[in-house]
Amino acid sequence: MFVPLTLADFLDRAEATAADRTSLVDEPHQPAAVLPTATYGETSRRVRAWQAGLDALGIGEGERVAVVTANSARLLELLYAVPASGRICVPVNYRLTPEEISYILRQCDASVVFVDPDVEAVLGSVDVPKRFVLGEQTETEVMRFDVAPRPWSQPDENAVATINYTSGTSARPKGVALTHRSIWLNAMTFGVHARIWEGDVYLHTLPTFHCNGWGVPFLLAGLGAKQVLLRRIDGTEILRRVEEHGVTLAFGAPAVWDSVIQAARNWPGEIPGRGRMRVVCAGAPVSERLVSQVENELGWEFLQVYGLTETTLLTFNRRLPDAPGSGGLTRAGAPALGVRLTSGPRGEVLARSNMVLDSYWRDEQADAAAVRDGWFHTGDVGSFDDEGHLVLSDRVKDVIVTGGESVSSVEVEDCLLSHPAVAEVAVIGVPDERWGETVKALVVPAAGVRATEEEIISYCKQRLARYKAPTSVDFRETLPRTSNGKVQKGRLREPYWTGHDRRIH
Repeated sequence: MFVPLTLADFLDRAEATAADRTSLVDEPHQPAAVLPTATYGETSRRVRAWQAGLDALGIGEGERVAVVTANSARLLELLYAVPASGRICVPVNYRLTPEEISYILRQCDASVVFVDPDVEAVLGSVDVPKRFVLGEQTETEVMRFDVAPRPWSQPDENAVATINYTSGTSARPKGVALTHRSIWLNAMTFGVHARIWEGDVYLHTLPTFHCNGWGVPFLLAGLGAKQVLLRRIDGTEILRRVEEHGVTLAFGAPAVWDSVIQAARNWPGEIPGRGRMRVVCAGAPVSERLVSQVENELGWEFLQVYGLTETTLLTFNRRLPDAPGSGGLTRAGAPALGVRLTSGPRGEVLARSNMVLDSYWRDEQADAAAVRDGWFHTGDVGSFDDEGHLVLSDRVKDVIVTGGESVSSVEVEDCLLSHPAVAEVAVIGVPDERWGETVKALVVPAAGVRATEEEIISYCKQRLARYKAPTSVDFRETLPRTSNGKVQKGRLREPYWTGHDRRIH
């Protein structure tokens, strides 16, 4: 018997087996109307109302439904509702500029976009066929509780479920098309390795618009587990919600856990979650110091994973019994179930699994560059130790990962070259204790024109998402180049990475 794996499976099971259990605790500090804490039965009812509303709007199967918002219950509802009805959900990073968001909406050809009230205020005249503000407008003008939605006519596990946009080596974001099958398998594989179960209480410290929250929101629904939404990262607020809701599990980049560690030092009384809380860390390599602080100062279990938007989960790492030091937790980890890893030219990590992307949305050139001979080229450099664990050491691509966010150095360079005081520029990642890496611009000034470091940084912040802007600028007379004129970024990076055993941080 063949039954297609679709994302409808997860909420269907929740409604059948956990209808009275708490599903979503909405973010209380947001501009949209806060949704009351819901059960899975109520969430299923609202998901069907979303689907019936999309029917009424004439949004057909396979059409793209974009959502531009920070973490919220409505974002999760749409992640459940849109793919399960045969449509494609496009969760967009709300921190991007209006120009960047506009490009994504055009590139995916979105039929409708749902926007956060705060985002609506800055989107201006972004042109889409239909646009609604999440909250009162969508509750009254979109959702239909009076009719049943049309079922997906031909459920197909190989149909695209979501498109997630990621910054790469090009100046434009690429749409990563993930199928129902890849997301389904990723959710289940993650659940096995992280030992997620019905009794977990999950805190959404990971932006849900990033890789669909690593697929875990679907698994949590399938298990009937409680999910608590967090709109913005704040260490003290994370501790408060761990205490208030009995949180047992959260995901995030090293900078997230560093903010919690700093907040814990001023926390009155016992640290919430000690002995029960486990955190899954990814987005940047971790240090021995961070592992020790999470385990000893917070008393939380530390797990590490490695993957990309394009690949979902690739490796998993947890402490081994009687292991010395960090127990090897600074390694990326061993290949996850069903994942094959190997090394390519220059030590590049190559991957293959059922969880790797279907394609880049409408970008055959990017497809051809990324997948060759049946292997996905990650752009990261690593090696395998005697235990088969992957250890990352460098990056082939000109991508900077700061606080878990990928930044295309080419995109930042293009922006800075439009400044009249910049003749040449190279953008590199340099080590940073809190963010892992941070963006540095090396600028050759234009003749007869001068600009300060502050002016250069401000110029970039006005034109790109703020996290992409340089945090420092060095002025140079020249940039080193190869014989064919290419800037030697390796030479530029070297002084900043001296003393580090790997060229990613």
